[in-house]
Amino acid sequence: MLNPHPRQWPSALPVVKVFNLTDRLNPLCMFRNAIIAFSALLPCAGNAQDADLAQQLANPIAAIISVPFQLNYDDNLGVNDTGSRTTLNFQPVIPFALDNGANIVTRTIIPFIWQKDVVPGTSQSGFGDILFNAWYSKTTEGGLTWGAGPIVRIPTNTEVSTRTWAAGLTGIALLVKGPWTVGALGNHLWDVESNPQTPTSNTFIQPFVAYTTPTAWTYTVTSESSYDWKAKDWSVPINFSVSKLAPVGGVPVNWQAGVGYWATSPDAGPEGLRFRLQAQIVIPK
Repeated sequence: MLNPHPRQWPSALPVVKVFNLTDRLNPLCMFRNAIIAFSALLPCAGNAQDADLAQQLANPIAAIISVPFQLNYDDNLGVNDTGSRTTLNFQPVIPFALDNGANIVTRTIIPFIWQKDVVPGTSQSGFGDILFNAWYSKTTEGGLTWGAGPIVRIPTNTEVSTRTWAAGLTGIALLVKGPWTVGALGNHLWDVESNPQTPTSNTFIQPFVAYTTPTAWTYTVTSESSYDWKAKDWSVPINFSVSKLAPVGGVPVNWQAGVGYWATSPDAGPEGLRFRLQAQIVIPK
């Protein structure tokens, strides 16, 4: 439900001081300035319906139609640690209710990637491989939500694609207790071609802990770790994010900003800090 009471908006935005052009183009400064400016637009108040919806959105397989647009920035890639990568993920979540109280929840992740100097002196861009997930999901009487199903990687055959089909299994389990949402999502992918261009055997693990306030702010700590069984390499980012449910034109939107740190990654993988901005549009039933 939408809040029937009018929201109070700030009368003025804070002034963001920019010292010079180099500082302005620095990713950390850009991220800082965007958060300061955007936070001033968000109302501080909320209601019980907002808080309930915000907590449901902390569940990756909630039975809610939503369309997240997620922007990620990673740095220090490549053999010389001079590369950078920006990824815009379009990842609609569509649930289908079943007569037995369970749901089929689908999530499709369609990335568009810009990268520079990952291979020194070159740049690439294009649609990355598409990931399609589907879970048969149910919540037990004890409040445990679980889901299991297939995952498929569809190659886009661009210059940022693996050019290899892969498939596997995915699963999730989570528990909601008061304002807390705690759980983990995982999957494993194998290549399914007789002569794959990119041999694949990857495990993905995403534990998460989220706390939602009565004013519809959500604070989340998560990791999106993966292990490449072919290269025998871990990629482990630790991410912290803050999100706020605030409607735009009557449509609920969950706004998120996050920062992370690469605890470990392959030799040519990203290092140091990573940044994330996300707008998750909720489609009313």
